Amino acid sequence: MKKVISGMCLSLVLMLVGCASGVKLNQVPVEDKSSSLVSADEVNALSGKSAVTSVQTTALGAMNMGPTGVEKVVYFDYDSYAIKAEAQPTVEAQAKFLRGDKSRKVSLEGHTDDRGGREYNLGLAQKRSEAVKKSLTLLGVSESQIEAVSLGKEKPAVSGNDEAAYAKNRRVEFNYR
Repeated sequence: MKKVISGMCLSLVLMLVGCASGVKLNQVPVEDKSSSLVSADEVNALSGKSAVTSVQTTALGAMNMGPTGVEKVVYFDYDSYAIKAEAQPTVEAQAKFLRGDKSRKVSLEGHTDDRGGREYNLGLAQKRSEAVKKSLTLLGVSESQIEAVSLGKEKPAVSGNDEAAYAKNRRVEFNYR
């Protein structure tokens, strides 16, 4: 119970600090919910024993596609750039795909819903894409394979002014090149 309360307090403090100050893109927090730290070498060694289902690569004719059968979007809570636990299998499968083909590159496109100012949303979307990038690098993907970009609220996935539409627009998309 103490961990839950501490986690909630920490989240609240981080949210307040983020709202009170300018956007700091050099420090993207990534939650580690494991009991111990794992190095990139250990991740590579354990990749065959992962709980993530196997990743099928695409045909050469579809080079802009990523792994088949794997979600290509990570969704976020309102005004947050913390990766949700339910998105972790997506991030792990994408990392496995990228580790399997070092020549592949991915653009992580961060998005927000249309609430908030343009500058704030661009900063939040950048933080979201940087959070996914950090997670991928912690899972053994080379930084040279990843580009984190911000599109803010400029390219919504769906239109609408209700929570369902907002939830679909708060995202990071994996776009392979």
